[in-house]
Amino acid sequence: MEVDPMLTVSDVAKHLKVTEQYVRTLLRKGELQAEMVGKQWIIQPEAVEKYIKDNNIVIEPDDRPNKSSKLPDIIALSFFSGAMGLDIGLSKGGIEPILACEIDKYCRMTIAANKPDIALIGDINQYSADKILEYAGVPKGRKVDVIVGGPPCQAFSSAGARRGLDDERGNVFLTFVDRIVEIQPTYAIIENVRGLLSSEFPYSDELTLKECVDAGIEPIKGGALLHILRRLREAGYSVSFELYNAANFGAPQIRERVVMIAYKGNEKVGYLTPTHSENGEYGLPKWNTLRSALNQLPTDVEHHYVEFPEKRLKYYRMLTEGQNWRDLPEDVQKEAMGKSYYLGGGKTGFLRRLAFDKPSPTLVTHPAMPATDLCHPVENRPLSVEEYKVIQGFPLDWKICGSILEQYKQIGNAVPIKLGEAIAKKILDHMSGKQTEIPAGFRFSRYINTDEVSWEKETRKRLTNKIEQLSLL
Repeated sequence: MEVDPMLTVSDVAKHLKVTEQYVRTLLRKGELQAEMVGKQWIIQPEAVEKYIKDNNIVIEPDDRPNKSSKLPDIIALSFFSGAMGLDIGLSKGGIEPILACEIDKYCRMTIAANKPDIALIGDINQYSADKILEYAGVPKGRKVDVIVGGPPCQAFSSAGARRGLDDERGNVFLTFVDRIVEIQPTYAIIENVRGLLSSEFPYSDELTLKECVDAGIEPIKGGALLHILRRLREAGYSVSFELYNAANFGAPQIRERVVMIAYKGNEKVGYLTPTHSENGEYGLPKWNTLRSALNQLPTDVEHHYVEFPEKRLKYYRMLTEGQNWRDLPEDVQKEAMGKSYYLGGGKTGFLRRLAFDKPSPTLVTHPAMPATDLCHPVENRPLSVEEYKVIQGFPLDWKICGSILEQYKQIGNAVPIKLGEAIAKKILDHMSGKQTEIPAGFRFSRYINTDEVSWEKETRKRLTNKIEQLSLL
């Protein structure tokens, strides 16, 4: 975008896609050079470009169509793309998305900075199936092979309000399912947090979603997922899912995600093929460790991180690698934990130093929150943005835009690249008719009844019990 000579505050605000007040703040602080003419700031275009360059700023991009004139053999569309962790994994596995859908400003910047030619759209509610295909550059009559997405997980998170599909973000989940049904890809991949398996919502095999809500039917655990399954099955999809620990696929991180694969046909796609096991069982290599991830960083890399407050640092100085608050003297434990000392639960995330020779715990969106601390094993600081990147598997040159907290958030919310690779491999194997064997008895996660067969059996048992209880009233 060209900048006209002699810009006003309003001009600069439009160019940077920020408020005029924000621009005035930059001017007062001297971060953006200008001169005052009368009562008006006058800014040279060169000053704006210098500010952008000096501060490594990427301006939020507009929605745009696919710029590539050549379509890949496999047509894949990505939704709720975030910083593109899942998409990087798919690409490494042989499936390259040609469209990204993302509404978050900073994630959109990240997508534009790394994938300048990919189609980019925003709010999924504002795009019909036909418009999505138009932006992706998919010609009429050409089949979409893969749709992939991780709808906002807050509505299903065990840490959230548990309003499930009744939450606005849950409704976005349903919109995503609607677009899948409308576009009719051969494969649809949905990933989400473990809370999806237990998200409560009213359900009846005989009633629609709206009818269940209108009738005031009591919610059941798993009701949200039952609605999603029914919608996909009615559209002709066979659905499989499982809760997977990313460490079993080579990620140096304990991170559990539900991965659902819907296939347009009468056969289910099998479960992902593990490449690692916790202790080297089944003839597989042991889980990768935090050390293996951090060793990928150049020794001279510049680390960017937030700081611990001094009141917590004094306790970290008493702890060594792999320790947490429980390793402090009892009187110091009480001092350090305050009221939390008397609460139940393991509280293992408090004042936690990581261990080099274990996988990282799940990366969170902020590494210095008291209950989910991610402190470096030996240094008195949280994990850096750069360390976050290699733990998740991002390429070192992948640009993450926004403030340091925004960078943590984007990386922390991403799907580990190794899990994305495993998904791509499973899809490509299924396309080619290749059968892959899963070691007998392999545990994908620490939980039971998380595959679609056992999960639905248990959930329908609860549904039957609920109906019987109501009939006795």
